[in-house]
Amino acid sequence: MTDEGPILHADLDSFYASVEQRDDPALKGRPVIVGGGVVLAASYEAKAYGVRTAMGGAQARRLCPHAVVVRPRMSAYLAASRAVFEVFHDTTPWVEGISIDEAFLDVGGLARIGGRPSHVAERLRTAVAERAGLPITVGVARTKFLAKVASRVAKPDGLLVVPHDGELAFLHPLPVSALWGVGKVTAEKLRARGITTVGQLAASEHVDLVGLLGRAAGSHLHHLALNDDPRRVEIGTRRRSIGAQRALGRGRRTPAELDVVLVALIDRIARRLRAARRVCRTVTIRLRFADFSRATRSHTLTDPTAGTGVLLAAARELLVAALPLIADRGITLLGASLSNLADDNPFQPALPFERQRATELDTALDAVRDRFGKAAVTRAVLLGRADDLEVPMLPD
Repeated sequence: MTDEGPILHADLDSFYASVEQRDDPALKGRPVIVGGGVVLAASYEAKAYGVRTAMGGAQARRLCPHAVVVRPRMSAYLAASRAVFEVFHDTTPWVEGISIDEAFLDVGGLARIGGRPSHVAERLRTAVAERAGLPITVGVARTKFLAKVASRVAKPDGLLVVPHDGELAFLHPLPVSALWGVGKVTAEKLRARGITTVGQLAASEHVDLVGLLGRAAGSHLHHLALNDDPRRVEIGTRRRSIGAQRALGRGRRTPAELDVVLVALIDRIARRLRAARRVCRTVTIRLRFADFSRATRSHTLTDPTAGTGVLLAAARELLVAALPLIADRGITLLGASLSNLADDNPFQPALPFERQRATELDTALDAVRDRFGKAAVTRAVLLGRADDLEVPMLPD
């Protein structure tokens, strides 16, 4: 028996920036910013000056004027991610990818051949360094939640094991922001009640938290504060939504400019939807305003579809309805996502039984792009415009 939990949370450190430093030795030890207009990633040397992901490029350069700014290389990041996930799958068959740079691993069945989970984690970190050339931090714990918290605390390039008898002693002194689901607004509500640490939240009455935060959120956070997280590492689960977003900076955008951005987003995610052989029913747009507040607007279609035209029409309606709010508060980010996903074959077709010519056109365009590249054919409204960076994603 061991007092170490079976779950590992493995998280690459400043992934994009680490790949740049790996591939260009002149960048090692120097502050690196990936992305010019908006910071996509920052090395720990840049983070020491206050540079953060999603920060405007101008602000980042003011904070760290001697930083090296590099253009993102998405193909290099995707190749690095694949190399790291090969290490994960060579370690254990129980791998649940969270994003291209992090995953949960269940190593509970490796005791006889791999030893204690901490030993497995050490070998994993060594293998990632040797085979991918990247630093990775690993948290080891009994629950997924605690393993993720441990990896966050251990960064960068560290390993932290939370033993069974030390779980609450480790967790309770942490700030409430360490809990999943505690953002700025929730943290302010809790702070107003004198709750600033996880331990204080755990000691609070469950009914009080429900009254303050709502039934779902209050109960969820109270359970996490007690390290009550029964979720297992899952494999083979498919994506629940498909989305993309674009940072717009702080300048004013006309409705026509926003429409072009939306067209590009829907065109991209609809293609991903069809590539995964799936359909969706719910279209959502996400807005971030100049005051950093956020809003979402969604519409659920009567019938599931993968057709770009139908999805774009629904998204445009949502954007038009939000234009007065955008004009009043400004906009710095526009995103779109598709949810209520299902496989594309087992749903009941709608009457009348007409041929889906729009979907056939989408499929033909997808085939052209797959063979000749994304730039081979595009929508007229996108001609002559710079192609948005497509962030690498885990396979569906």
